[in-house]
Amino acid sequence: MRHWLKARPAVVLLAITVGIFAVACSEDEPTETPTAAATVATTATVVATGTPAEDPGTLIVYSGRSESLIGPLLDEFEAETGIDVRVRYGGTPAIAAAILEEGENTPADIYIGQDAGSVGRLSLDGFFAELPQEVLDLVPAQYRSQTGDWVGLSGRVRVVVYNTEIHSEDTLPASILDYANPEWAGKVGWAPTNASFQSFVTALRVSQGEDVAREWLQAMVDNGTVVYPGNGDIVQAVANGEVEVGFVNHYYLNGFLVDQGEGFKARNYYFTNGDIGGLMNVAGAGVLNTASNPEAAIALIEFMLRDSSQAFFAQETTEFPLIVGAAPPVDHVPPIESLAPIDVDLTDLGDLDATLAMLQEVGALP
Repeated sequence: MRHWLKARPAVVLLAITVGIFAVACSEDEPTETPTAAATVATTATVVATGTPAEDPGTLIVYSGRSESLIGPLLDEFEAETGIDVRVRYGGTPAIAAAILEEGENTPADIYIGQDAGSVGRLSLDGFFAELPQEVLDLVPAQYRSQTGDWVGLSGRVRVVVYNTEIHSEDTLPASILDYANPEWAGKVGWAPTNASFQSFVTALRVSQGEDVAREWLQAMVDNGTVVYPGNGDIVQAVANGEVEVGFVNHYYLNGFLVDQGEGFKARNYYFTNGDIGGLMNVAGAGVLNTASNPEAAIALIEFMLRDSSQAFFAQETTEFPLIVGAAPPVDHVPPIESLAPIDVDLTDLGDLDATLAMLQEVGALP
């Protein structure tokens, strides 16, 4: 596999710093955090047995998912199809900002983001082409664009991670909004710079209204909610007893259980009552409407939604497979059917501008 680095112009860093993705952190990946600066890489072309009748061409992938998580699938796709897959890796906000900057001149055929917020932003800005109905039908309606221009590839749910020496599931509130009550002052951890947290706040605004979202955020700030850099830091802090609970994505706990065993003093509380605290977000993909090889891009989406690829996400990244009948995640992660997450149009999570402004207004962000 060949790799090279390509420096981004300063304007991209400016866009990342002060634009829509200004303070969105890329620490949403299950196993590692991609760097903010984009890394460009290509998968080595695999020489298949025999000669294809036609040159299948080149597919340029802009990936906000790190190579360790999606690279094996791209390698397998390339080997099966003979398509020369060239990948630009980077943090989801950085890669999305690059497409926004490049506009119609972007060389990307397909964008893969780890969060529906960035995918939704590019959709709202008209960057994606409509996908064939047979591709859309592979994914339940709630995990794809309502306008038909992107689909989810894997799911992650928001949870409350709690210290098992202090709490059990029956001592925790049934709604995330209740953590703004005075009895939780100084006992909660969050990561306001985290992209998934910001998507949650956007969903809160969309589903409950601007006033409810602002009042909850302000109460959390006034309650002395403890700020951490990312989800992994929150899980460790909860296990250490620094805080009693924290707001994270579900899959972070798995790495600690693998490394430290069942004695690790933290577990996830899953909302199963439709509360906004249990928002189901997705990693998603859309085909650029300027794509040079849209057929290959669509083929890649279909490849990632087949059973074996969905099993990869379930077992290797501890995410939820989105196709019906796919292999479930690891044992301590409940089946997706048991969660009953709130019904939110995930494309609306692309409306991050107002979310960032609100977080700054209440003092959650500088």
